[in-house]
Amino acid sequence: MNWISTLAFLIFSLSSTLDAQTPYYQGKTLRLIVSSTAGSNYDLYGRLIAQYIGKHIPGKPEVMVQNMPGGGNIIGANYVYAVAKPDGLTFGTLNAALYFNQLGGNKDVQFDWSKYIYIGSPDRSEDTMYMRSDAFKTIHDVRKAAEGPKCGSTGAGSTSHYLPTLLNDGIGTRFNLISGYPGGPEIDLATERNEVQCRAFTIAGWFTGDIYANWRKTGFARALVQTSRKRDPRLADVPTVYELFEEYKSPETIKRLANLLIASNSFGRPYVLPPATPAEQVKILREAFMKTLSDSELLADAKRRRIDIEYTPGEELEKLAKEVITKDTEVIDRMKRLLGK
Repeated sequence: MNWISTLAFLIFSLSSTLDAQTPYYQGKTLRLIVSSTAGSNYDLYGRLIAQYIGKHIPGKPEVMVQNMPGGGNIIGANYVYAVAKPDGLTFGTLNAALYFNQLGGNKDVQFDWSKYIYIGSPDRSEDTMYMRSDAFKTIHDVRKAAEGPKCGSTGAGSTSHYLPTLLNDGIGTRFNLISGYPGGPEIDLATERNEVQCRAFTIAGWFTGDIYANWRKTGFARALVQTSRKRDPRLADVPTVYELFEEYKSPETIKRLANLLIASNSFGRPYVLPPATPAEQVKILREAFMKTLSDSELLADAKRRRIDIEYTPGEELEKLAKEVITKDTEVIDRMKRLLGK
């Protein structure tokens, strides 16, 4: 081998070694799809995580947030599952109750909830429902009313839809669902205008953000019900759906249905990758997500913004995702009727 060949071989070998050592994410942009509107709680969590996760990924990529609302959060979920390339450069945060749409046979669904690759969740919160105080004082008052209040909703399969309809089916309330709002902030604005009087979402959400703190302080709105097995200490005077089912002698099928629906709370705010994303990128992002949620700067920032952080690993969410895609036909049929399918 002459010296020119030797030099070429050494340059090639050095180049290959450097390429092998260059982190996959170096010089790249990671895109986070938020399937709800700007200003929603999913958006607040997403932007907080996007601000810090890049420094925990080898190569320190830029992280860009893109809101993709619509269809009761289905549009963003479909995009991550069926459109985004499985190259580890696009991930999404989804409404935790979207699997209802799959079980209910929604024709707009292009995803299989059990086949997303789950990165993890930054939050694990039960649900509640707020009510304008000038409308009804308690859930029992709602149940007695000949005409129920209007509850704003983004659409079937969302928390804002399932909880009032579950209460209608389970204890005989008459909530009137007004669907089609693009996100939570729009429902809150409609509540202030008295277009609707109530909205169901997470307990964490109720205790996050200045608007709800102001509502609680002025008495404009109050929490009416919660999905916890045990009452949240912050809502000690608010009944749980399980207490209401016992009080009003709800049928066993309703209780089984509630277990299926309320399992969405265990998903928290799931962050997912498209199916077929390479295992190496999955491992990198799961580790980065875990480190991000224990980052002292993020935790201090979250505390200032009154954002609760409770990490759930992706492996746990993947197991739960397979469990909730149930084959209990009786419960699924009841769920379809409840969701108007």
